[in-house]
Amino acid sequence: MTAEATVEKPDSGVIAQTPPPARRRDWLSYLTMPAILAAVLLALYLYVDRQELDSIEARSLNAASLGTAVWEHVLLAAVSTAITLVIAVPLGVLLTRPFTRRIRPYLITVLTLGQAVPTISILFLMAAAFLFLGFSAAIVGLVLYAIIPVLLNTMVGLEQVDDSVLEAGRGMGLSRFQVLRRIEVPLAVPVILAGVRTALVINVGTAALVTYINAGGLGDIIVAGLSTNRVLVQIVGAALTAVLALTIDYLAGIVEDLLRPKGLRLARG
Repeated sequence: MTAEATVEKPDSGVIAQTPPPARRRDWLSYLTMPAILAAVLLALYLYVDRQELDSIEARSLNAASLGTAVWEHVLLAAVSTAITLVIAVPLGVLLTRPFTRRIRPYLITVLTLGQAVPTISILFLMAAAFLFLGFSAAIVGLVLYAIIPVLLNTMVGLEQVDDSVLEAGRGMGLSRFQVLRRIEVPLAVPVILAGVRTALVINVGTAALVTYINAGGLGDIIVAGLSTNRVLVQIVGAALTAVLALTIDYLAGIVEDLLRPKGLRLARG
């Protein structure tokens, strides 16, 4: 994962992760991470293949079980992140408008405190409060936990746009909405994407916990290893979760490079 810097807006108290200065990457840098991840998966496969699996290990480590767990995990992360974007980005834009200035500090405080609550507590609260388990409960819990970095990064990205640039846009006859759409949002894209990337990785890691509310995913493999005291099963579940998180972070990095406005890209050197 790329290094990120912490930025605080003195007037709003917003703290978010901002991306480092962009640099053009060559094709070799794009191939490095996939090569490393492929090597890890190959090493894991060869290690498991050399082991004498008992019936319990074979039941958890067969291709069908692992494939189902990985697919459920990807689905959990993808759906929760998509819903998070639909909620957090418009809300972040709304909270940077002048008419929300009074309620902004209170809402940010509540959301920041909510992020301090352990994820597993949020999941169990969803199950207890709404009396439902499974995929739907997991999605609600993941969205509540991942919405904060996207929301805060959206606000920071928009607030860091220089006022003189906005005034120049208005001086050219653009309406407030046109300034937002054509100037503020494009300039805020790198910071917003950093928040989305953070939310994706959070969701992949947190999705391992939703097995406790019967939502599936790679957490099923890890918990199966824990409950039966099978270390090999635990290793495989944890390793696949880590590889999946790094893969999604890598793909998100590519999307971030592609969506970053050309004027904000720096040549390597």
